Amino acid sequence: MIQPLYFFPFNVNIQDAVRIQKDLSQYISFSFPFDSQEIHCLAGIDVSYLGKNLACAVVVAFSYPELQIIEVVHSIKKTQFPYIPGFLSFREGPVVAACLQKLKSLPQIFFFDGQGIAHPRGMGLASHVGILYNIVSIGVAKSVLVGQYEEPPSDKGEYTWIFYHDQIIGAALRRKKDVKPVFVSPGHRIDLLSSIEWTLKVSDKYRIPTPTRIAHLYADKIKRNEVSFDEYQ
Repeated sequence: MIQPLYFFPFNVNIQDAVRIQKDLSQYISFSFPFDSQEIHCLAGIDVSYLGKNLACAVVVAFSYPELQIIEVVHSIKKTQFPYIPGFLSFREGPVVAACLQKLKSLPQIFFFDGQGIAHPRGMGLASHVGILYNIVSIGVAKSVLVGQYEEPPSDKGEYTWIFYHDQIIGAALRRKKDVKPVFVSPGHRIDLLSSIEWTLKVSDKYRIPTPTRIAHLYADKIKRNEVSFDEYQ
């Protein structure tokens, strides 16, 4: 079970949310605490919606380097915070937190379907949850929230920087030849180049990295009542 290191409330007003994001930003670390050979477990996190205000978080833990599923947990909660770009962690953080506290595995890297520091205040969902739980987290988003970038070359593994206020905050990464890039940024306890490296290490034939892609597939199955978790609990 993963327990939080810090506590910041999620059900707050906008002014308090901005203050919390600014306060949390001082805790971000870009220092990766592991050697590559020490990594044996990774996880993907996805949040989907079963209704307008009913969120479902799924965490899938994988062995590494095999990328075999070893555990799947999920949590469903009503959202309390409205949908406002730049404040998604306050809307989805509670259901992700509930999910993490069910997890028996101890993944060393968590991939989030969302932003890390590529955020107006450097505090996307991967960074916010990464700091609260003191986990290594990487944001891999399908679209850009802030900043500008040039299209990377068409080959797999090519990338270009995302700039915001003259700072590099992430990368547009081509995970598959001639397919739209994904947008990678560090969440917590990892730097940008290592975030790109690990995102490529969990590459397969799809655009979305395996950990978050599989988590999303489980979330879709939950929507359709097609999944039993007994095998992995």
